[in-house]
Amino acid sequence: MGVSRMAQDTFEIGQRASFTKTVTESDVTLFAGLTGDFNPVHIDAEYARKSRFGQRVAHGLFTAGLISAVLGNRLPGPGCIYLGQQLDFLAPVFIGDTITAVVEVTEWRADKRIITLKTDCYNQGQAAVLTGKAVLLVDPPDA
Repeated sequence: MGVSRMAQDTFEIGQRASFTKTVTESDVTLFAGLTGDFNPVHIDAEYARKSRFGQRVAHGLFTAGLISAVLGNRLPGPGCIYLGQQLDFLAPVFIGDTITAVVEVTEWRADKRIITLKTDCYNQGQAAVLTGKAVLLVDPPDA
């Protein structure tokens, strides 16, 4: 099944898109298996209970992956290519949290087809858990 080409020909400063997902036990376990990051704060409930968080936390890069989902599927959309991503992790994400990744266009260089976006993630209580900036190359819609 092919992905429809959704990237636009132009973008507006302030244009936004988002994606929301509830973090599951399976998400954390699969992410650990995919990446090889078996830090016990993510996968061992007893260890995590004794940590500063008091319970297991999702991998920070799992949360960052939700940003990638917005960028690749919604804004700027399919076919975009990461040039860079800056991330600051502000608060832990726990299993059961519902995270909303929000991206907002802050710069569009049509001549080079390079877009810069503010990237943020919030939990169900609207607390910021991650903030950053992404820079992507966007092919024209007919590419």
